[in-house]
Amino acid sequence: MAAKALDKNTAWELVLDAVNRSNVTLSLPGSDKPALDIGQNGEWELRLPAELDARNLLSVFLPLCCPVAQGSRSRVVGQMGQSLDGRIATVTGASRFINGKDGITHLHRLRAVSEAVIVGAGTASTDNPRLTVRKTSGINPVRVVIDRNHRVPDSHHLFSDEASPTLRLVAGDYHSGDKLTPRHGVTDVPCLGQDDTTDPAHILAVLADFGLRKIFVEGGGLTVSEFLNADLLDRLHVMVAPMIIGSGRPAFSLPEIKKLDSALRPKAQMVDLGSDMLFDLDFTRSTVDE
Repeated sequence: MAAKALDKNTAWELVLDAVNRSNVTLSLPGSDKPALDIGQNGEWELRLPAELDARNLLSVFLPLCCPVAQGSRSRVVGQMGQSLDGRIATVTGASRFINGKDGITHLHRLRAVSEAVIVGAGTASTDNPRLTVRKTSGINPVRVVIDRNHRVPDSHHLFSDEASPTLRLVAGDYHSGDKLTPRHGVTDVPCLGQDDTTDPAHILAVLADFGLRKIFVEGGGLTVSEFLNADLLDRLHVMVAPMIIGSGRPAFSLPEIKKLDSALRPKAQMVDLGSDMLFDLDFTRSTVDE
């Protein structure tokens, strides 16, 4: 009898089992039957047949699971959910929900393979997100809000629901050095200096001091664009919904270019999530390299 093809839900359990592991063979949940070989650098090979959705899920998420080598820079993944015409919100700021059910599940899975998830104060104030993995299985990441001037109300979920620890990065001078990874509650971290500019590299250094080096920059558009413009994103997941808004807030805010030779051309794979189309962009590789 032919082996049953691996389905998407079982593939996700293998992804969770692969977090921070390399050079290992993983078995099916509840079984000792070998299912997946993972190499040193995240390369992988299935030992059994798989449905297309399951294989796509492994292809997208396994590169995000491999350990970050000691002494190397943090691994940073960004996310943008947008309409067909490149909008992330209407002119009034309404953005729930541009992406459909499958896009939301994908977003929660990105949180589940990350140690910390970052949002800016604007997104945190407007959307009042929870930044948890409640639409999937896995462990909630540490939540990080860039909130220089305490704009986000203390009553918002990030500061009141106790679902996961929250770091609130605020204005003030920072004293670098190893710190304990937060386990609960809200911790204010004075680290953003005294002016109005925010250095994404400095934010990553602060989070690394807390033992957080697998970072997910979830939003909003300005925050993701700052990390992208600073050349600090290893991967960017752009989820495009079959929707045309016609006006509103653009997804990306980057410096103008005069020629297409200056455009960013990451290596890309496209995956049909169901309700949305995913563009998985790998900024460690570019089409120019090939």
